Amino acid sequence: MSGWTAGYVADIGYTFGYYNELNPLRIKLAFLNAGLALPQNGTACELGFGQGVSVNIHAAATICRWHGTDFNPAQAGFAQELASASGSGACLADQAFDEFARRSDLPEFDYIGLHGIWSWISDENRDVIVDFIRRKLKVSGVLYISYNTLPGWAAFAPMRHIMAKHADVMGAEGRGIVSRVDGAIDFADRLLATNPLFSRANPQVAERVHKLKEQNRQYLAHEYFNQDWQPMHFADMAEWLEPAKLQFACSANYLDHVDAVNLTAEQQALLGDIPDQNFRQGVRDFMVNQQFRKDYWVKGLRKLSPLDQAEQLRQQRIVLVIPRTEVPLKVSGALGEANLSEQIYAPVLDSLADYKPRSLGQVEQSIQGQGINFAQLLQAILVLAGAGHLAAVQDEAAIGKARKQTERLNAHLTNRARGDSDVTYLASPVTGGAFPVGRFHQMFLAAIAQGKRQPSDWAAFAWQLLQAQGQSLLKNGQVLETSDENLAELVAQATEFAEKRMPILKALQIA
Repeated sequence: MSGWTAGYVADIGYTFGYYNELNPLRIKLAFLNAGLALPQNGTACELGFGQGVSVNIHAAATICRWHGTDFNPAQAGFAQELASASGSGACLADQAFDEFARRSDLPEFDYIGLHGIWSWISDENRDVIVDFIRRKLKVSGVLYISYNTLPGWAAFAPMRHIMAKHADVMGAEGRGIVSRVDGAIDFADRLLATNPLFSRANPQVAERVHKLKEQNRQYLAHEYFNQDWQPMHFADMAEWLEPAKLQFACSANYLDHVDAVNLTAEQQALLGDIPDQNFRQGVRDFMVNQQFRKDYWVKGLRKLSPLDQAEQLRQQRIVLVIPRTEVPLKVSGALGEANLSEQIYAPVLDSLADYKPRSLGQVEQSIQGQGINFAQLLQAILVLAGAGHLAAVQDEAAIGKARKQTERLNAHLTNRARGDSDVTYLASPVTGGAFPVGRFHQMFLAAIAQGKRQPSDWAAFAWQLLQAQGQSLLKNGQVLETSDENLAELVAQATEFAEKRMPILKALQIA
């Protein structure tokens, strides 16, 4: 493996995923729920942006000025293509962390984000990143960082080690990482078939190996097969970040803020008896067997008064992003699946069912007299947002300034969707983030942009593109053979798209 990769998988590109926790606009609801003063939001940086989907959507959909780097030049090239298409001015490089950190032309940042980086790099690179944060994150600035966590990885870590070593030692030279990944998974299967004592002591390992077979090989290569791979305890992370003067703020995962779906009453009581926050977080990880943390850290943590917290929470705007009828009154937490109270959630959802942005204060007024207090409303909002049913909304001035950038980026992405299905997200100036839009739906939007008004016309447009590329649709796992079958299926999908998805896309100012 060539030296510039530093042991990181580079012979296969990273997935074209979008990670909404990287959206700095999400910070507001999490911080306000935790009673913390809000940071500024003017300059931001993403370290290790992969294909650059997240950083470009956030650069286009907000008024924040973004910088970032990813050492893989192919990925950086794609990211720069998106930045050019949107006109966002995002400054995206292909430099390694140490080279990027030495640059003298970078501003100080209100926000620095790393998703899926920390656990897969060397201690040397971690030192570089911490020093960069120390020097470049402003006072009151926020770090978002995600990482593999112990104890959640404790049982599977030895199996990961065996698979990575197999790929390194036994993998066929010149056949690429995908072949080595497949070979390692096959070997793990054969190893488990011998019924080793390790798997008998850790029965969940076999189930996790089985699930690996179904996962994207690009993801697996980057998740499991890098030279450096180090899950760590929360206390170790706190020790790493201490030289940068960072304090733990709160989880970026909204559902983590809701103890009722994650912790028993006894567990909550025990945590309540622990005054030290860092130790409390480590004990909580043990309780929920935490495998992956997504956290906010802040340089200079400041508490809000209860009055300021309540007033600012009521000003927070939100929008429903799936049809009201499709919201399940269930949610999954560490304790398993929990049923949501219809007496609380139905009125809240009904107040948002028209997809118009509303503040929590407006929702509170609309459900007045139904026996729902503000604490219950706030918990419902956190649960619904954590489940992906709601999104935070930025102010109207920011929406107006971002609209042209998102239009340009979305036009570029829908044009690409004619030929591939890599990027299945479009940018919303309303939420400052992404909304999932599959390839066929992007084709329908492209047809609308060309003046086609009827779902049947959108379907014909999409089928013409697919047919020219020798592609057919799948239905119930079967390839549709005839033109009539393909067109009929596309008409059905376009009709449903018009009825259920277009109102949301219009509300999010994507369509």
